[in-house]
Amino acid sequence: MADGVQRVAFITGAARGQGRAHAVRLAAEGIDVVAVDICADIDTIPYALGTRAELEETCALVEKEGRRASLQVADVREFDQLQRAFAAGTAEIGADCADIVIANAGGCAYPSDVDEVRAFKDAVDIMLVGVWNTVKVTTPPLIETGRPGAVVMTSSTAAVRGFTGGWGGLDGYTAAKAGILGLMRVFANLLGPHNIRVNAILPTGVDSGMTRNEAFANWIAGAAEHPVSNLRNVLPGVDVLQPADVADAVAWLVSEQGRYITGVCLPVDAGFCNA
Repeated sequence: MADGVQRVAFITGAARGQGRAHAVRLAAEGIDVVAVDICADIDTIPYALGTRAELEETCALVEKEGRRASLQVADVREFDQLQRAFAAGTAEIGADCADIVIANAGGCAYPSDVDEVRAFKDAVDIMLVGVWNTVKVTTPPLIETGRPGAVVMTSSTAAVRGFTGGWGGLDGYTAAKAGILGLMRVFANLLGPHNIRVNAILPTGVDSGMTRNEAFANWIAGAAEHPVSNLRNVLPGVDVLQPADVADAVAWLVSEQGRYITGVCLPVDAGFCNA
């Protein structure tokens, strides 16, 4: 706690990967966590998503750092579910709001035998509508308190490189991640007068459930054979980042050191965007 004020982070997609890394990293900085995940698979995404057991493990890791954690199961596509999760989570840890919001939930509908129109829609609903829902649910109570805050939206290098596409789910992924950059700029302007900063991160490939599966391996092999852009990171020896690498950048963005940074698209990419 800074100056005796409880700090709380509301994190979506927190069961594993980047979401878990953000939760643990922020807990190490003395921040309580509302950890949210759908804890169910989505049929247009051809790999297993985070489970309730994994979300429970995230909360246990937060508590191991000496902070409070609230486990909340919700689908970010459903505004009412997310609103209930926010209300229940903040109440459980005794907070009136969350001053840190990490809109991180996502997934990639790699080519499969499902209808690509549904895959496109699911991608946009999860990673664009879901981000909008997250910000709209969490920021009004923060504005009411008059306290400063920070929102970070998880975009992707795909948003500015255009290398992910050619099938409905992949097109939806890139469209959603690019759309996040527009939303970020709008909310940075809307929320700035309330001293709430809004930024987006653009990670390169990250070692997580989204990349550790057969569907990803099949897609990336095809992308390498028929590249639409250079698919290599610039820094040597960096094939993928670890979730903790991204969490370090996010922790800096939401910290006092980042207090004058808003409306920024921050690549965390080992030089991928510049290649």
